Amino acid sequence: MNIIHVNSLPLKDVIRDIAKVFDIPYSENCGEYFLHLPPSVGEGSIRGINFDGGLGLVQYDCVFKDDFEIHFVVNNIHPLKFLYTVEGYLMHRFENDENLHKIEQFQNAIVASSNYNGHVLFFKANQKIKVNSLEIERETFQQKMSCEIKSLDQELEKLFKDIKANDTFYYNGNYSLGIADILTEMLEFPAENFTRKLFLEGMAYQILTHQILQYQDDKNEEGNRTLLRSSELKQINHISSLIESNISDVPTVENLAREAGLNVNKLQEGFKKLYGTTVNNYLQKKRLDAAYNLLTKTDLSISEIVNAIGLSSKSYFSKIFKEKYTISPSEFRKKQRTNKKTPDK
Repeated sequence: MNIIHVNSLPLKDVIRDIAKVFDIPYSENCGEYFLHLPPSVGEGSIRGINFDGGLGLVQYDCVFKDDFEIHFVVNNIHPLKFLYTVEGYLMHRFENDENLHKIEQFQNAIVASSNYNGHVLFFKANQKIKVNSLEIERETFQQKMSCEIKSLDQELEKLFKDIKANDTFYYNGNYSLGIADILTEMLEFPAENFTRKLFLEGMAYQILTHQILQYQDDKNEEGNRTLLRSSELKQINHISSLIESNISDVPTVENLAREAGLNVNKLQEGFKKLYGTTVNNYLQKKRLDAAYNLLTKTDLSISEIVNAIGLSSKSYFSKIFKEKYTISPSEFRKKQRTNKKTPDK
């Protein structure tokens, strides 16, 4: 186990301390400080930037050769941290506590240490890890956002106002698709210099906004939550596969939602996110795709095809088929057969 200690704030000094331990240089570009891991340690980069108003951001995008711990130990109150694991997993514990918290891919954690106690981050060897850490110096942040803080959820308001770090706080959840999209944009943003600083600051505030909404949503019963999480995309993919493999007997939307373990609104949101359409429109598209193949490749009658794709009305099938292909099913089949019989010139 390799252990390094970071004994400084703000984030530019965090990067400086890490670079000093590794005996490597670090760089600065418009207020963003970054380093590239030396080959003896691993590969990838660590970036840190502070914005006005007490908000900062650290981005870990790296692979360590050996198990690695970074101990953030400062003789001062530590920032409130919002940790988001994009790839791999991260382990966290408080300096004064041996209990480890695992933050898996698509999960986030809100962590606040008490008094002057620090944080320990554990990185597993030979694992690609991408983590964004949104960091808030609460006293400075409160001065800037005092009116907004008063309107927060009671627990979050208490957390943000705890500028003396009287209490330890830990929350873990699966972050929403809204946050996932922002994290992806941040990782892929190509520009540097002033444009990058403006972009990252805007995205940091967007994440914080989405996080507040998600925290409030998480307090609802699981079946009543409205925000779709990245971890729930597997359920959406499962339902889309179920529809395709059972096209002749697809359950109702309500039963599909029950199968996915989601409420109907979240199922619909997931389909709009992944496929750009509702569940019923997705189902209709798959039925028409299946009908197209059956008309082209089999000798089944129109009535048999209607039954095979799970419809009960021949006239309704003809209507929706013509709306998509501008030709009736019977005319389409006749045209296909004529084209097959016509030799190539």
